[in-house]
Amino acid sequence: MMAKRYFGTDGIRGRVGEPPITADFVLKLGWAAGQVLAGRGVGEQVLIGKDTRLSNYMFESALEAGLIAAGINIQLLGPMPTPAIAYLTRTLRANAGIVISASHNGHEDNGIKFFSADGFKLDDATELAIEAQLERPLTTVPSAALGKASRLVDAPGRYIEFCKHTLQRAKGLAGLTIVVDCANGAGYQVAPAVFEELGARVIRRGVHPDGLNINVDCGSTHIEPLQQAVLDHGADLGIALDGDGDRVIMVDETGTALDGDQLLWIIARGRHAAGLLAGPVVGTQMSNLGLELALEQLGVPFERAKVGDRYVLERLVATGGTIGGESSGHLVCLDRTTTGDGVVSALQVLGYALDQQLPLSLLARGMEKLPQCMINVPVTAGVDALKNQRVGDTVSAVEAELGKTGRILLRPSGTEPVLRVMVEGEDAGRVRDAAERLASEIIAVTEVAH
Repeated sequence: MMAKRYFGTDGIRGRVGEPPITADFVLKLGWAAGQVLAGRGVGEQVLIGKDTRLSNYMFESALEAGLIAAGINIQLLGPMPTPAIAYLTRTLRANAGIVISASHNGHEDNGIKFFSADGFKLDDATELAIEAQLERPLTTVPSAALGKASRLVDAPGRYIEFCKHTLQRAKGLAGLTIVVDCANGAGYQVAPAVFEELGARVIRRGVHPDGLNINVDCGSTHIEPLQQAVLDHGADLGIALDGDGDRVIMVDETGTALDGDQLLWIIARGRHAAGLLAGPVVGTQMSNLGLELALEQLGVPFERAKVGDRYVLERLVATGGTIGGESSGHLVCLDRTTTGDGVVSALQVLGYALDQQLPLSLLARGMEKLPQCMINVPVTAGVDALKNQRVGDTVSAVEAELGKTGRILLRPSGTEPVLRVMVEGEDAGRVRDAAERLASEIIAVTEVAH
């Protein structure tokens, strides 16, 4: 298969104003996507949602113009979480959904994500077809065939009701006090409403977006303020979303943060106890070894996919699994929805906690995270350190030292010009020493080659 020029593991992303995240490119991207999607004979309606960053006014208009030029009708959803667009695309029988968001990045970045008619991210063949269309001259359909745009005013209510029904618990969340941090992002309106309508007392954080403060000292990438808020309010727990609402990190009643691996463990254990866990649990190459060992104790198979939620999803579909995710909090519950959803994932954790009548601090027991150390080593163009013999010998030596309870992962970043060096093991000091040793070897090899 041909290499993709623009699409990465999560759509197209970059710095606003720098190619490809420019108004002219996004306009043509809308046109190219419209050409491909309309050409498949699956209808001519596309939904567009966005997060709260300032540049989305520009990119929403650009996408709208490109799609209309291709003869596509549009429904504008306004600020809505990424998983809401996936859900609404499926239930409204649109032929695609588009999200304008750079997820957990700052306002300086932006990106475009696509969902197919069934609510899943586009397959590689469709992304390559869109890229091929981008190379052709932009042409506009005849005036009478141009698309139209309208606004779906009840989009938030539809998504709120969907989320509430994924809890599948008659008593809801009555009696709980929850601090919800929406990262000043796409979930700032709908996420607190879901938990409130289920009966919880909600203390809101990160719900005053100004276009520039998305993910700034709040949300799943800056968990400390939420930890303090849980303690200050004597709350039962805290929930932190990222800028587009597809990731979640939670905080227990003691102020301790629970990452995606720990939340995945809780959800998987709950499904397993209820006899509802199908197939293997799927993590990634970065998932903590403690998760794998804990699931092994339950007799639950565990598989690792490449880093990126789309690869987790692909493996779940291939194996018949239903539960998977990443350490970052991007969790996929295929028995509830088609993509990572921070609100839905949090509700699955809460449902099990309430059924067991246990606080999160006790529910998370049974999985012991092993120490991890990751170092980002800048890469030099034209130098592939992963193929170097010296690096390979060092990796083999460190693996032998770590034994069966240790792990090494070297992988190029998909978003930055760095090689990620990750070491995991039982002893934190040995893990850090090993990571620094590997990083130093890679730097030395790179400098010699350069």
